[in-house]
Amino acid sequence: MQSNNSFPEKLEEIELLDHLFVNCNIATMANNCYSSIIGGAIGVSGNKICFAGKKSDLPLDFEKRASHIHDMKKSWILPGLVDCHTHLVFGGSRSKEFEMKLAGISYEEIAKQGGGIFSTVKDTRKESIDNLYEQALKRVNCLFNQGATTIEIKSGYGLDLECELKMLEVIKKLDDNHAATIKATFLGAHALPHEYKGKSGKYIDFVVDQVLPEVKKQGIATSVDAFCENIGFSLKETERVLRKAKDLGFDIKLHAEQLSDSGGAGMAAELGALSCDHLEYVSKASLKKMAQNNVTAVLLPGAFYYLKEKQKPPIQLLRDLNISTAVSTDMNPGSSPLLSLPLATNMACILFGLTPEEALLSATINGAKALGLEKQKGTIEVGKDADFVAWDIVEPCDLSYYTGSSPAKMIVTCGDVIHK
Repeated sequence: MQSNNSFPEKLEEIELLDHLFVNCNIATMANNCYSSIIGGAIGVSGNKICFAGKKSDLPLDFEKRASHIHDMKKSWILPGLVDCHTHLVFGGSRSKEFEMKLAGISYEEIAKQGGGIFSTVKDTRKESIDNLYEQALKRVNCLFNQGATTIEIKSGYGLDLECELKMLEVIKKLDDNHAATIKATFLGAHALPHEYKGKSGKYIDFVVDQVLPEVKKQGIATSVDAFCENIGFSLKETERVLRKAKDLGFDIKLHAEQLSDSGGAGMAAELGALSCDHLEYVSKASLKKMAQNNVTAVLLPGAFYYLKEKQKPPIQLLRDLNISTAVSTDMNPGSSPLLSLPLATNMACILFGLTPEEALLSATINGAKALGLEKQKGTIEVGKDADFVAWDIVEPCDLSYYTGSSPAKMIVTCGDVIHK
C-alpha cells in the first residue's frame, strides 16, 4: 500500500473519475490516529480511492475529469465502520427471557423451561433459508444504516451439518445481495447440542471430520471460530477444531476468556489467529503471545453490559503491549441484542475506558485487522476500497459521544454512493 495521498503519477493516468467529494473534513484513521484533514477531498475511480487529501492539493483539472462532484457541505467523512463479530442470523426471539431475567428467574430455570441458546438452535433449525434471510436482512440494514459497511456474521445456531450449512448459505446470500461487505465465519463449536449431551469429544469429531471439510468444499466461509470456555469446549477440544481449520486453509478466530481463563487466547495466538474476542479474564502470558503474533483483541461491551459482568478486559495492558484493539456489537439474540456499532463504541468508552479516538480506531482499521482486511478496508487511503461514510457531526468523537441518533448522511461502498 502506498502512503502518498496525492499519488500524482496515478492521477495523471486516470482520464475519468467516477466521483469527487469536496468541501469535507476527513478522519482517515491512518497512522493509528484520527489523521484529520480539514478542507479535504476524496476521489474515487471504480471501486477504489484514488485521492485523499486537501482539496488545495488536487491537480488543477481534476474536477473536470469527475463524472459526479459531491459538495459535502463540511460534513465529516470517516472510513466505513467494520463490525467484526456478530451472530445476526438466527430464528426466533429471546426477548421473553429478558423479561424473565429481570424478574429474578435464574439462567438455569430459564434453560429448564426451554430457553437459552438451545431455544435459538431449535428455532433456527426449523426456519427456512428465505425466512432466516429476511430476518437477518433487517438486522444487517440496521447496522449498515448506522455506518457499518463491513460485517462479519457467524454460524453456530445449527450445531448439525444441515443447519450450519443453511446458516452459511443465508450469510452468502446476504453478501451477494447487500451493499455491505459480509464475511462468513463457521462457528460449529459454539455449544454442545442436546443429541451429544455428555459426549463433547464425539461432537468435536463430527465437526472436525465431517462438517469442516464440507464447509471448505462448498466455499461458503473464510474463517472458523470456536467457544473455548467452561460452558463451551475445553482447550484441547478447541485446539483440535482450530488446527483442522488451519490445515484446511481457513483463517481462525476464537471466543476466549469471557468467563474464565482457559488459556485459549494464548493457544490461538500460537496458531496464528486473526483475533481473540471477549478477553475479560485473559492472562498476561496469553496477551504476550497475542502481541508476539500480531493478534487483534476484539472487545464486546454489549455482552458485558447485558450480562451485568464485573470483570473488565485489561485495557491498559493491551495498550502497554501494543495490541490492536477492535470493538464490535456481538449482535446475538441472547447476550448482546445490539444493532449499533457507534453505540458499542460508546459502551467501550464508558464501560472499558477507551478514549473516543481508540474507540473509532477499534471500529475501523482494527476491526478490519480482525478480519484480515486491513489492506482493503478501515482507513481512507489511496488504493483502498472506496468504503466511507459522511456524518452530520461536529467532531469525529461525536460518534462515540452521542447515543440514540443516526447521523449518517451518505454511505459509499466499493464506489457506490447511497444517499440517506
